[in-house]
Amino acid sequence: MILTQCAVCATDLGLTLGKKCGRCSTRYCGPECQVQHWKEGGHDQLCKPIKKAGGAEQYNANKKYSEAVTVAAEACADDTKGQTCYICTQAVHRHTKEGLVRMCACRGTSGFAHVSCLAEQAKILVAEVEENNLGHEAFNERWTRWYSCSLCEQGYHGVVACALGWACWKTYVGRPDADSARRLAMTMLGNGLSEAKHYEDALTVEEAMFSMQQRLGDSESNTLVTLGNLAVTYQALGQLEKSLSMKRDVYSGWVDLFGEEHPETLREGINYANCLVQMLRFKEAKALLRKTMPAARRVLGENHDIPLEMRSMYAQALCRDPAATLDDLREAVTTLEDTERTARRLLGGSHPVAAEIEKSLRIARAALRARDTPGSA
Repeated sequence: MILTQCAVCATDLGLTLGKKCGRCSTRYCGPECQVQHWKEGGHDQLCKPIKKAGGAEQYNANKKYSEAVTVAAEACADDTKGQTCYICTQAVHRHTKEGLVRMCACRGTSGFAHVSCLAEQAKILVAEVEENNLGHEAFNERWTRWYSCSLCEQGYHGVVACALGWACWKTYVGRPDADSARRLAMTMLGNGLSEAKHYEDALTVEEAMFSMQQRLGDSESNTLVTLGNLAVTYQALGQLEKSLSMKRDVYSGWVDLFGEEHPETLREGINYANCLVQMLRFKEAKALLRKTMPAARRVLGENHDIPLEMRSMYAQALCRDPAATLDDLREAVTTLEDTERTARRLLGGSHPVAAEIEKSLRIARAALRARDTPGSA
């Protein structure tokens, strides 16, 4: 996680409290902990290396990035045997010696790469925009390389997304708080940590991001993005009531800003419906999805991930509702069969979205068989 705690006693310091080592910027709650760390915690040996690396936050980011790359390469090892990086054409990176990864929607022999090659590619593309003043639209287009594959154009997931989150953060962490790339990198890191299911660490990053946005007076749309990410993390941590309240507010905020058919509004609609389903509030979830699904199909097309996830969520709400009729169960199965075929074609069977739809389909079919069986309740 980013450094928001005292290095000795772990007191929460946010982004501004406490004091820092004058040489390397390691953070402490006060002089007592700083002295203890120097005398007993090994900081006398680490201080110079940390300073040489660019300071405590940079040193931590570099270390976490290396660890995340190792985890990602190990997780992809079976899939990447005998393959080479589509960027540098090597199996093992010539400098870092890291292995290959692939956690996007590429299949067959496509999409294998080193995390460091993907990161360098994104870094160069963003730097070109900044150096040549190509504008906001070009910046946003190039920035997608930090989180999506240039071949299949689908987002990375799992531990590869986490490694790229750390890669992005270590690239821009040294910039001022108000710098847009640094703030986007913090968002990338939080999302990557969530993808790897490191929810407590993601919460720390997202809370720090929200605090910084409040301090700097960030735009309402940027703040809504962070609040939406926070709400998803709270749900993953089991804080459902808090998550639901935030998701309702975030969804309403996007509606007020950009209307009901904006892509971000539609995505937050999925998140809101997901929490409603988890809390067994099926009637509300179905009502919301009936309203948003036609807009998603009209604006984004049938093959976009948002309409796919909406249809899957609607089928889950139909199937899991204790008041579901036989026709409801049949509709759920038909819907999931269709979305499962589309997800497999677009994303591949191993993609988490496709795998989740397949799981929901198995559950819906079992429920339908149980209801269809003569003599069943």
